[in-house]
Amino acid sequence: MAQAKHPLSGLKVVEVAGDVAGEFAGLLLAQMGAEVLKVEPPQGSPTRAVGPFAKGEAGPDTSLAFWYYNSNKKSAVAELSSPAGMAALRSLLKDADVFICTLQPRELSALKLDLAALTEAFPRLIVLSVTPFGLTGPWVDYKSSDLIALALGGPLNSCGYDDHSIPPIRPGGDQGYHSATSFAQIGVMLALLERQKTGRGQLLDISMHEACAVNVELANPYWFYPKVNVQRQTCRHAQPSPTQSALFRCADGRYVYFALILAEPKAWNALVSWMDSKGMAVQLTEPEFSDVAYRQAHFHEVQELVECFFLVQDSHDAYLDGQAAGLPIGVLNAPEDLFGDEHLKAREFFQEVEHEGLGKVTYPGPIYRFSSFGGVPRTAAPKLGEHTAEALADGARTLATEDAAS
Repeated sequence: MAQAKHPLSGLKVVEVAGDVAGEFAGLLLAQMGAEVLKVEPPQGSPTRAVGPFAKGEAGPDTSLAFWYYNSNKKSAVAELSSPAGMAALRSLLKDADVFICTLQPRELSALKLDLAALTEAFPRLIVLSVTPFGLTGPWVDYKSSDLIALALGGPLNSCGYDDHSIPPIRPGGDQGYHSATSFAQIGVMLALLERQKTGRGQLLDISMHEACAVNVELANPYWFYPKVNVQRQTCRHAQPSPTQSALFRCADGRYVYFALILAEPKAWNALVSWMDSKGMAVQLTEPEFSDVAYRQAHFHEVQELVECFFLVQDSHDAYLDGQAAGLPIGVLNAPEDLFGDEHLKAREFFQEVEHEGLGKVTYPGPIYRFSSFGGVPRTAAPKLGEHTAEALADGARTLATEDAAS
């Protein structure tokens, strides 16, 4: 038997998703070779209206955010509130393996769409529901967003600055949505493994609220065991008590993140040797500083010397030298800095994708790299309804064939 070209080659996914969590789940499957068909209303998915837009021109086919989360997919238009649209969806689900749906219970009820019933009508179908609060409970139809999810789930309380007169600060990157997607993808892969054994699909109920509630890093263990709350800190982990700053400014105006570890002898000795090689260890080489308690008691003295040490170095050189010494250090990159990152360049992370009328557009590269499979080429996000005729014709043929067989 010939080996599949990609891990999920042959897997058919139908996506009805109007937010990042569902769209990202579809993208992750597409990047493993699944065929993902996005079913959209005639006006397009709400995410097509999210900026920024190519060349500053707003439109259903120019959203950069939509491009990223919907690359490697197809698009078909169907008005699910009409009998014809719902019939089209059901015809598509006849031979689908996964159905991704972000509709909340009230929306499902209005459409007379029962997700549990779909798994009975189509026994091999895996139905993935990704919603703000799940399919049950008093909040099922509450609206949410990435910021709301992070706030209600808890992560937001750990994000911000040392100055607690400043409110918590939302981290970037749609982390609330992405947290839900991570659990969604794991669930789908487990459901596919289960289907291999039983031949049956199932309904997966993923709640963004719950995903965020278990994604609060140190807050949960500190509360579960010593019963203390962590406090947010500038650019470092929230802790019960304030810790020393880990940001150090360099001669070129950029910052490095360096975890100054006083208690671990190996890390301390590596730091002192590094500083001494530059003639800047000063009194840190004195015998009394070999004692942990003494170092901790004279922490501010150590901190000031380390600040001076970095102030006379280029950030990139400091990063390379610190890594060579085995120390936890990294340069703070702005997004635009990543295009010049030598490591990402060496791994050919960024990819150019051809966009009609715009030429080549640079995208982040593949999330997966399998030694046993070829990489999935990145393709541009579909235009609204670009594959409607093809997809619905295929669905109708499948429906007609199966009806005739029965």
